[in-house]
Amino acid sequence: MLIEHRGKCPVVPDSAYVAPSAVLCGAVVLGEGARIMHGAVLTAEDGEVRTGTNVVVLENALVRGRAEHPAILGDAVLIGPHAHINGATVEDEVFVATGASAFPGAVAGTRSELRLNSVLHVNSRLAPDTVLPIGWIAAGDPARLFSPDQHDELWEVQRGLDFPGTVYGVARGTSMRALMARQADFYGAHRDDRTL
Repeated sequence: MLIEHRGKCPVVPDSAYVAPSAVLCGAVVLGEGARIMHGAVLTAEDGEVRTGTNVVVLENALVRGRAEHPAILGDAVLIGPHAHINGATVEDEVFVATGASAFPGAVAGTRSELRLNSVLHVNSRLAPDTVLPIGWIAAGDPARLFSPDQHDELWEVQRGLDFPGTVYGVARGTSMRALMARQADFYGAHRDDRTL
């Protein structure tokens, strides 16, 4: 399904394929030979989503572009089922496995691998040819790799990355009521969407 959002429409070249149950919303530009499979959502909220050539986004993955952090997928990229790419750059020949996440301002370097359920944190840069192991977290610029049991060490790096400021534009400690009022207003722009 193609949807106009904030006056912007998806661009799909003839060589691309978008499954009937996939959603492309707003300023989404697919590269030649892109394949967007069933249930995948590529949504350009107030930024954009761009893919290179021969990109495959598998079932139920989410790729979200933001004003300050567009979602950019390089050439020959695989985004696995249930993966979450939110305002991140995924350079050429990157493998993003099932359930992996990359957050705003993050960069997955060329030929890197984000394995099952791994996380590339906000404003973090994973060097080219790096493997982020199953369930691990990469944080910092350059990114350090943390196993799930290293919460205290991760927090020392993560705190300075400013997740709430980067993702929501608010200070740490902002109440959920205030945050959700802002988010409800922001996503209310979808009331004016138009199916193409």
